Amino acid sequence: MGKKNDILIEVKDLKKYFPVKNGITKNNFIKAVDGVSFYIRRGETFGLVGESGCGKSTLGRTITRLYDVTSGDIFFEENNIAKLRKKQMKQYYKKIQTIFQDPYSSLNPYMNVKELIEEPLTLHTGLNKLERKEKIENLLEMVGLKKDDMDKFPHEFSGGQCQRIGIARAISTNPDFVLCDEPISALDVSIQAQVVNMLEDLQKEMGLTYLFVAHDLSMVKHISDRTGVMYLGSIVEVGKSDDLYKNPLHPYTKGLLSSIPIADPIKARQSNLNIIKGDIPSPMNIPSGCRFHTRCPYAKPICSKVQPIEKEIGTDHIVACHLY
Repeated sequence: MGKKNDILIEVKDLKKYFPVKNGITKNNFIKAVDGVSFYIRRGETFGLVGESGCGKSTLGRTITRLYDVTSGDIFFEENNIAKLRKKQMKQYYKKIQTIFQDPYSSLNPYMNVKELIEEPLTLHTGLNKLERKEKIENLLEMVGLKKDDMDKFPHEFSGGQCQRIGIARAISTNPDFVLCDEPISALDVSIQAQVVNMLEDLQKEMGLTYLFVAHDLSMVKHISDRTGVMYLGSIVEVGKSDDLYKNPLHPYTKGLLSSIPIADPIKARQSNLNIIKGDIPSPMNIPSGCRFHTRCPYAKPICSKVQPIEKEIGTDHIVACHLY
């Protein structure tokens, strides 16, 4: 682990359960995030990958307190924000912002660009009307839009342009931490690289720290300093992105990485595919022991009985698996 003052966000045993009515007599819970612990260093990009439904977005939204915490701790600049009320969180919302997956649904269609970006400035800064206008013009320039776009509404823009507006809105308060919740998955492939490059430029310019949630494993490798692999509400492996992609340890990570398409058909045929079989279990009925044992080709008897503990294998490379 890095030095204490290097760590911007540290999560300890975080849980987020959603109640579900199961018949007439009792309630059940979807265990979307179930005992997650990790940290993000100041100025780095931490990538989070996993199958749909594994809890990536819920984890991100719980850390930013868009969702209330069921249990566990979230330390932001060493202050525990897990149990703070909405009013107490106001001072942190300026420092913690989110870029959402769907650029259209995240923007109010009845507000023009000026009003959309001005809203967080009005709430979180003491800028006057003229200063806010100048700030909005600068922000639009930073994300590759024009000053003339201020009076337009979201429906007048493409998906990529709407996402740029969302990014301008997110960075308007000069935050320390930005949750990028699948910010490129709804965009055309030709636009994705432009948006990712822009996020990297903004990070260098403003000293931002990112939690980058995505399905695109190649893009996560490109943008992330470290990557966490999530399965069924739990993180099974964390490592420096290059190490994790070159030397995956957990069977689930190996299966995920083997699903990355290979452009060369000859190399694709020669590659040793490690396809994950079966369906992901229900988060209402998580398997005992290692939660991946029902789909793991290397499962041993202990895997179904005992939950594996995290072990450090090499520098900054942690895995939760009985094979190590």
